[in-house]
Amino acid sequence: MFDPLQIRTQPLKNRRSLLAVDDILIDPNSPAPRHDSAAVAKAADALRKAKQNGTAAILMYGAHLIRNGAALIITRLMERGWITHLATNGAGSIHDWEFSWLGRSCEGVEKNVADGTFGAWEETGRNIHLALLAGGLAGEGYGKSLGRFIHEDGCSLPTPEELRSGLAHADNHAPACAELLNAMLHHGIASGAHRVEHRWKHASLLAQAHRLGVPATVHPGIGYDIVSCHPMFNGAAIGRAAERDFHSFCASVERLDGGVVLSVGSAIMAPQVFEKSLSCVHNIRAQDGMPNVDGHSIFVVDLQDGGGWDWTQGEPPKSSPAYYLRFCKSFSRMGGAMHYVQSDNAAFMHALYHALEG
Repeated sequence: MFDPLQIRTQPLKNRRSLLAVDDILIDPNSPAPRHDSAAVAKAADALRKAKQNGTAAILMYGAHLIRNGAALIITRLMERGWITHLATNGAGSIHDWEFSWLGRSCEGVEKNVADGTFGAWEETGRNIHLALLAGGLAGEGYGKSLGRFIHEDGCSLPTPEELRSGLAHADNHAPACAELLNAMLHHGIASGAHRVEHRWKHASLLAQAHRLGVPATVHPGIGYDIVSCHPMFNGAAIGRAAERDFHSFCASVERLDGGVVLSVGSAIMAPQVFEKSLSCVHNIRAQDGMPNVDGHSIFVVDLQDGGGWDWTQGEPPKSSPAYYLRFCKSFSRMGGAMHYVQSDNAAFMHALYHALEG
């Protein structure tokens, strides 16, 4: 078996990071770029109705929305009550943390994979795992754990003796105690307060969601993200946090009747997680004799051209290349009205904010 303890990490500050917070953040009040006004107007109208009716308004996004500088725009949308749930992938959470702590993120993939440094950054893997391990003791999911860690500038850990005491109970708390105890023993992690200052927490959507009490969930894959390239990589801790977040996401989908889903720049995570969560909600509703989720609107935003297919007509035949655009096909099967918008993701969110607040 491969031994991850042999991985040699480097200080994150030594990395040549490609993006800086101060260069990319978009002022929500700055003029919005030219855009498809009809698509933006439809999305704004759907969000107004959702807010009026108290139904869910879910934003599912990929890492590029963070990298393109939309954090302040989305924070403003949460503050005004237009967004009631955030959901991102593992990469989205990693950029979120790196921007909030270092003020910079992103690296040269080809070069760094070739020399074995890609992803092997000490503070990124260590602190994200620290946040998840600490949050696991409180029964918190990935988004809540990391958002709290950033917002509160670190965490506090119990003693090994207290963790060993927790192992005596055959409940869901015991595995979290075991994983943290193992990490403390093998990676030199002390009990007590761990102060990690996040000077750019205004750029962290997870921290801002925590501050505002907005559910924020992270839906990672094991081996997908750069925290896999670290001696502390712990699939159990990540999986436990992600399981909690999936159930939190299902709870928001339960409130989706007449609501809105915005899938912005997420080709895989958003359609895959949404279809499973919707099926879970329908399963339980069927047992109670309740109808399926209905009346919701779905807006899928991506730079690709949608395969030249009119997605308002449902999914294309298998002979069409458009059939294999997962981010369109899956959402077209999820009931409600699905609209595809070909757009830069940050530009769409910026225009949408102006349409809602103008």
